[in-house]
Amino acid sequence: MRKDILICGVGGQGTVLASKILAASAMAEGQTVHSAETIGMAQRGGSVTSHVRIGEEAFSPMIPLGSADLLMAFEPAEAVRNLKYLRSSGIVIVNTDAVKPVTESLRPSGYEAQSMVDYLREKCGDACFFVSMEETAHEFGSSKFFNVLMLGVAAGSGALGLAPETLRQEIARRVPEKFREINLQAFDAGCRQGTPTEENT
Repeated sequence: MRKDILICGVGGQGTVLASKILAASAMAEGQTVHSAETIGMAQRGGSVTSHVRIGEEAFSPMIPLGSADLLMAFEPAEAVRNLKYLRSSGIVIVNTDAVKPVTESLRPSGYEAQSMVDYLREKCGDACFFVSMEETAHEFGSSKFFNVLMLGVAAGSGALGLAPETLRQEIARRVPEKFREINLQAFDAGCRQGTPTEENT
């Protein structure tokens, strides 16, 4: 198997944990994995990007432009910013809700998520899967579980090429016990969202 997966978002969204779970799951299935993170002012809401390359043909941890099979974007503006990495046949899974940086409150730019979502829908069409972080927070009581829900969506869609149960095992292994069950519930909810149905196939 060969998969190039780019995970992007802002500090505090759990993108690095998501990439580590993904990489560990691929290794648990016997795959060769290279990964790397580019982290700006992550703790202050800055951009965070993780490159995960699965397969023996990847000799560098960094995904070349136009090569990613999957773009998992935890923030819509970050999806637009990293769209250059996606291959023409690639898939985008993106959060529809803006996570505005601290600087937005100091000097408002008028940034709204909808314009980014509209742009992605125009550029990617049916290859773009939209997920709401706010709905996740409402269902599970916090947006902190959105990262594992996004992994569930990707697993359910088949875009990862990994068995959902393998990811569940890695989530259970890496998440503190008191949060384990609710994280697994969020992952399962994501799998259900990502699984194709007769209505959308």
